[in-house]
Amino acid sequence: MTNKLLLPNKFKLIGWCILIPATLAGLVLAFNGFEDKWITMKVFAFFSDSEFIRGSGLGGNENFSFITTHVSNTIAGCLFIAGGILVSFSKEKVEDEFIANLRLSSLLWSVWVNYILLLFAFIFVWGFSFMNVMIYNMFTILIIFIIRFNYILYTSTKSMSDEK
Repeated sequence: MTNKLLLPNKFKLIGWCILIPATLAGLVLAFNGFEDKWITMKVFAFFSDSEFIRGSGLGGNENFSFITTHVSNTIAGCLFIAGGILVSFSKEKVEDEFIANLRLSSLLWSVWVNYILLLFAFIFVWGFSFMNVMIYNMFTILIIFIIRFNYILYTSTKSMSDEK
């Protein structure tokens, strides 16, 4: 079975090399309240609320303009997504019907779990804490998929090797 939407297997290692440092950087940023200012630069903003982003106290919006802001969170998030996509959607060395079925069921399972968690958050999380839930929610489908797919793949290959 061939799937033209999957990347070649060599991208999986590249993905892990991006995903692990991005995860560590994201965790450091999260534990510090996303206030680390490792990298500051001028970026183009389609929409920017200067009060929220830079804490300038001036208020107002700067639309379609260049602003100077801290991009550490953005870089860590983009690298996490890129690494997660490379890990998730790269072929295994042997891509057979079992792997394709496992990939599909893991993706379906991760979407279900993600939306159950989001529904729970809609009901029980209020105020600005909900914004944190939404930030983490951007990454949960990839995280759950990677964990479940690799766990089931590991347990199934281990049980097959035990049978031999």
